[in-house]
Amino acid sequence: MQETIGFFDIIWSIFWLFLMVAWFWVMIGVVTDVFRSRDLNGFAKAAWVAFVILIPWLGVLCYVLIRGDKMNEHRAQTMAEIEDSQRDYIRSVAQVSAADELEKLGALKEKGVISEEEFNAQKAKILSA
Repeated sequence: MQETIGFFDIIWSIFWLFLMVAWFWVMIGVVTDVFRSRDLNGFAKAAWVAFVILIPWLGVLCYVLIRGDKMNEHRAQTMAEIEDSQRDYIRSVAQVSAADELEKLGALKEKGVISEEEFNAQKAKILSA
């Protein structure tokens, strides 16, 4: 007897595949955050990784509930570091000085493209960087 694969069987398989990929994504995120955490010592990191590997569902759930706020802080801190590095790199490659930027802003203000308030806001931004 030959069994046919129907449309809903395919949809059901895709659904389970999506859940599996999402689960691995969460697991990788938790393990990455454990190793990224500077506030955990080596023993605590080993304990969390063992907990997540030995009892995955409970381990991930406990980690997200207990340290979810720290995960968000770590992600925000990493993104800020990446943005700072990117900004420094762009400035080093472009080698545009603050004086050049202020000169361009002054020209835009004289042409009426930007207002006095926009000029002052951009000027403050350039001088603070």
